[in-house]
Amino acid sequence: MIDAQFRSEERYSKLSIAYEGKQEGELVCSTIENIISKYQIQPETYTCNISDSKDVLVIEYHDDISREAGPIFEEILKKLDIKQCD
Repeated sequence: MIDAQFRSEERYSKLSIAYEGKQEGELVCSTIENIISKYQIQPETYTCNISDSKDVLVIEYHDDISREAGPIFEEILKKLDIKQCD
């Protein structure tokens, strides 16, 4: 099951997407790569292991004065069919 968490402060936005297994990982990574490549503003991304079977891909936008990350995050959530984001 793919889970998402969103955090935001002034000029900073972060979306963390937790996934389990190789198949979910490939889906999450390819979806995010395809979506962010369409936009001029580029995030910092990194992956963390949170358990033996679960990893998290983190997408961070710094100095996002115009709040351009919001629509990008919404597109990612919609494409991954994530209905709830904490």
